[in-house]
Order: sequence, then structure tokens, then C-alpha cells
Amino acid sequence: MLQLKYYPFELAFEYPFTISKGTKTHQPTLITSLGLGNLTGYGEAPAINYYNITVPQMIESLESKKGMIERYALIDPHRFWHFLHHLIPGQYFLTAALDIAAWDLFAQMRRMPLYQLLGIKWETTPLTDYTIGIDTPEKMVAKVKAHPWPVYKIKVNSKDDIDTLRLLREQTTAPFRIDANESWTFDDTKALLPELQQLNVTIVEQPLPKDAYEEMAELKAISPIPLFADESCCTETDVKKCAGSFHGINIKLTKCGGITPALRMIKEARSLGLKVMVGSMNESTIGSAAIANLLPLLDEADADGPLLLKEDVAEGLQYEHGKIQLSGKNGLGVRFTGIRAKVNV
Repeated sequence: MLQLKYYPFELAFEYPFTISKGTKTHQPTLITSLGLGNLTGYGEAPAINYYNITVPQMIESLESKKGMIERYALIDPHRFWHFLHHLIPGQYFLTAALDIAAWDLFAQMRRMPLYQLLGIKWETTPLTDYTIGIDTPEKMVAKVKAHPWPVYKIKVNSKDDIDTLRLLREQTTAPFRIDANESWTFDDTKALLPELQQLNVTIVEQPLPKDAYEEMAELKAISPIPLFADESCCTETDVKKCAGSFHGINIKLTKCGGITPALRMIKEARSLGLKVMVGSMNESTIGSAAIANLLPLLDEADADGPLLLKEDVAEGLQYEHGKIQLSGKNGLGVRFTGIRAKVNV
């Protein structure tokens, strides 16, 4: 019989984290665990306010379904996901946390790292970016200087941020990825694309509102820079809708429901000629390790959650100038520690 536990946390950021949708100083997150015998698998679901998801909501759902989850016989994580999909329909964040924990536990039961269980060869892996949140230009420059990195994701919320991008470009030759989180207009994006290319911007992520597929298709036809969907691509049903409007998709494990649907989304994206990124929602090392085990399947990676947080709840990942190294241990390869100040990632 499975043993289900959960642990809520409020993890402090190194800097206040601001995007077009707001500012936060802490990341609320829910760690779940599934135990069997002397083995325990861990998963994570950060709570995101603009998706109207809170940790107390997830805990309430867990408590109401705990008995049914614990009685489930874990013989196939794929089937476990389908069980959860029907047990807690529409609760993708919580499903993701449980799905990740199940894969971690199952890989430990099979005595292999998760990527090996999934049949993934640990060969070429993309670098992860480091995200610079919206701030005053002076503070954004200071963040870049404090965190030398081979590729940056820069959060923006106005066409006037082009001035800040010019300033940041004076500080580093590293490629930039721009993430507008739906805050730009069609005309502004179209006008900015040529200069963004000159500034060595290699990806523009979700410039327009999530339902603006027709306008995005117009931008795709003229853009010299790959355009990636984020808010436009939350779950599996969105992949096909993005094919005509974007060059790639940013899959978030939390939003799509975990590793199980993410694998299907990656496969479908490839069949449609889309590039694939798996992205962060400010997860700790636990959620970030789930992303890291998929790295060889990806074109791009945004798994910098532990780099942005001042606190963590696990260990097992190493970041070396954009390169992520796993611990080599079974499952996700992480050890749950509870909240602790980050000494080195």
C-alpha cells in the first residue's frame, strides 16, 4: 500500500521576482511523496496565483482523495496518471506533483535513474538559462553582473524595455531569450523583431495574449527569431493549436500534469515540426530534477528554479555555467532535506 505525504513550503527568492503578471518574494510550493517499503518518491507543484492555484487548495484535494490514492497498486506510472486524471479532473498542478513522485518511486523500484527508465540516453543536453526578472535597469544590470551565465531569459512587459535590453547587451555577449508573458501587442512585437535580432535575442516567448493564434501566425511568417508558446500551450490539447502560430512550445510539467503528458507533448510537437523547451515555474530541486531527466529530449531548457531561490528543500542537482548534472542516483536522483538555506546549488 502506498504511503502519501505532503509538505507545504514558502521558499524565498534571492531577489523579488517580477514578471508582467506581478511580483513575489516567496514561491509557495507543495512537495508530495509516495512511499512503498523503504523507498520514497518525491514530486512538486508550485502554486501560481494567475492560474488560481494555491497550496491549501491542493492539500484539500489530497486529503479528500488520500485513501483512494494510497490503495492504488503502482505497476505502471502511465496508468497511475490516467487514474489521477479521472480522480482529480482538471487539477493539473496536483496531478503533476503526484505523477512526478510516482515516476521517482517507480524508477527507484526498478533500480535505475529516471531517464534510463524512460529509455533516454544521457548524451547531448541543452544549457539552462538564468532568468532576469523585471526590475529597474540598474538592478537588472547588477543581476547580470552577479550571475555570469551562458544564456539569459529576460522578462519584459513593455515595448520600452528595449532600452533595458540595449543596456544589458553592453554587459554580456550571452544570448538573450525574451519572455513577455502575453504583455506585448502585435504592432510592438513586429516593430521590435529586427532590433531584437541585432541584440542577439534567440527566442521570443509568448509576446501576445494566449488566444491570439492568428496574429501569432502572422508574426511567425515574418519573424527572424523563433517564437515559443508558453501560456498558449498549457496541456496536450494545445500542442496542435500552436503548430501554425509558433516555432516551438515551452512545456511546463506543472501546467500539463506531469512527466507522463509531457512525454506525449514532446512526441506530438516533434511530429508537427515544433521545437521543444521544458520550462520552470520556480520549482525547487525536486521539480527541477524532473525537468533535468528529460534534457536530452529537448532543444532548449529553462530549469533555473534552484538558481533563483534563496532556499531549497532537496539536493541532487549540480549547475555548472548552464550545464545541469544529475547525481546518478536512482529515480529523480534527489534527496529531500526540508527547507534549508542554499549554500551552493
